[in-house]
Amino acid sequence: MAVAGCPDYFLHHPNYQQDNVERAANHRQANLIGPSFQQPTSRNSPSHQEDDVDLEALVNDMNSSFESLYTSCSVQTESTPLLHNGQPHRPAAYHTHAQSTSPHQRLRQSQPVHILAVRRLQEEEQQYRTSSLPAIPNPFPELCSPAGSPTLSSGSLPQCQPSGKYIIKIFSEDGMGKMVEIPADMTARDLCQFLVYKNHCVDDNSWALVEHHPSLGLERCLEDHELVVQVQTSMTSESKFLFRKNYAKYEFFKNPLNFFPEQMVAWCQEANGTIPPSQLLQNFLNSSSCPEIQGYLYVKEMGRKSWKKLYVFLRRSGLYFSTKGTSKEPRHLQLLADLDDSNVFTVITGRKLHNAPTDFEFCIKPNKVRNEVKELRMLCAEDEQSRTCWMTAFRLFKYGILLYQNYKIPQQRKTMLSHFSAPVRSVSENSLVAMDFSGTIGRVIDNPLEAQSAAMEEGHAWRKRSQRMNILGSPSPLHPSSLSGGICISSDPVIHRTQLWFHGRISREESHKMIHQQGRVDGMFLLRDSQSNPKAFVLTLCHHQKIKHFQILPCEEDGQMFLSLDDGATKFTDLIQLVEFYTLNRGVLPCKLKHPCTTVAL
Repeated sequence: MAVAGCPDYFLHHPNYQQDNVERAANHRQANLIGPSFQQPTSRNSPSHQEDDVDLEALVNDMNSSFESLYTSCSVQTESTPLLHNGQPHRPAAYHTHAQSTSPHQRLRQSQPVHILAVRRLQEEEQQYRTSSLPAIPNPFPELCSPAGSPTLSSGSLPQCQPSGKYIIKIFSEDGMGKMVEIPADMTARDLCQFLVYKNHCVDDNSWALVEHHPSLGLERCLEDHELVVQVQTSMTSESKFLFRKNYAKYEFFKNPLNFFPEQMVAWCQEANGTIPPSQLLQNFLNSSSCPEIQGYLYVKEMGRKSWKKLYVFLRRSGLYFSTKGTSKEPRHLQLLADLDDSNVFTVITGRKLHNAPTDFEFCIKPNKVRNEVKELRMLCAEDEQSRTCWMTAFRLFKYGILLYQNYKIPQQRKTMLSHFSAPVRSVSENSLVAMDFSGTIGRVIDNPLEAQSAAMEEGHAWRKRSQRMNILGSPSPLHPSSLSGGICISSDPVIHRTQLWFHGRISREESHKMIHQQGRVDGMFLLRDSQSNPKAFVLTLCHHQKIKHFQILPCEEDGQMFLSLDDGATKFTDLIQLVEFYTLNRGVLPCKLKHPCTTVAL
């Protein structure tokens, strides 16, 4: 049997010439038409000649259609090389055989061209079918659906990050809110920088965005790298964002030993000695290490009001408790909470709501939970230091090196800006000189030391003149007479009320709440009016996570009123001078004043 598209010299083979020419034509025509048009005929069939004629006519029709299609697509021109005079190249056997063959054989000689066109159409059709298939091979098998499908379908494609603009509402601590339009990829740090710029706040890299849930009584500070829009999707309509200070956000990088007591770190107990702070932090940040926080915690049973005191272990894999004393064997450990899909929150509603055994509550809230209190994992520590240790270790195990990068970014930015921090004086400032107008004719003071002493004398003389004017009956109209009893305490008795660290007539409990919300770090302070003595003030200071109060009393000397913190040993004319002194000197205080507790109105 002849094969379609075979070389012409195969037709002249002695074995092939033994067959009838008409049989070869029938076979070639059947191969060209395809199996769907073939009919099982025999040479002895009476209708064999009629079938042969019909097939020949059908082939001629297909040839004419193929020739028109082939000409329009220029397939023959592109695939057939040309020789001299533009004639197509053909083998010598083709020319010799074409001159001595019948029309049937001429038809067979043109079949290879048409078969090539058919193959081209079949290839194009196959390419079209392949391109239209819905299943695409997945080059990233780790992104497959949980069923492990090797193809990417519409349901298994990774979700894109949200895009566009979003409107969120930010609240300050005074309850006032402000609508802000932010892009979808804005982080918590970027939003804080934006609010600092808009509200003209002091940018000391201590501002934070707080996720507040009033219905659950929970709140937490967002990490700097978290996307605000993503966090908002897990919040309810009652939840809101707060903008306030948080000095303790990265304080554990500066004083790690204050946050991680040796008795709570299992690695420190195994070392049987004091661990350097740098090595302690490296152990927490290194993902290949296995640090562990251990100790007793009060755990509230799910769906009940009772609490149980359990020995708990915090590891990178989760929070566990031991069912047999302090045993660490795997068979005695049960999982309390997972770190990856949860966040740690501070409980702000007090111990009465949950009937907690102590005041140092915290909570592990799964991200999928909205208002279901039964799904919260309520925990309670023995003291504030233990609670801070558990919550800080939870953040380190969850985010790892990201926290250290967030801590280093402001420092790197500050280092880059330090090259441009030198003040550039204008031409007019450079032309200023110190003058002495004590005589009849003014003179220029050339000696720098003399110019400095003259400036100091002028400042003291200005204070004395202001005090004399106030004593003669011209006090500031904003100064309440009940505060000083008719005697002026300072040159400007209300100037301290404009300072960010002064909070007026707030209670002792409110001052505790403000300092607790903004970090409880050493040196955090605020000043307020005394509730017991209307002429006195109170300095509220945080040291070693404990809040202490120092009363500032007025004292008189030579008919002039001063303020003192140590029974008159150190006197100050106003509160601003007192704060400036104890910022530089510890004096009778347990530590220097370092972080003012401030609020901002949006």
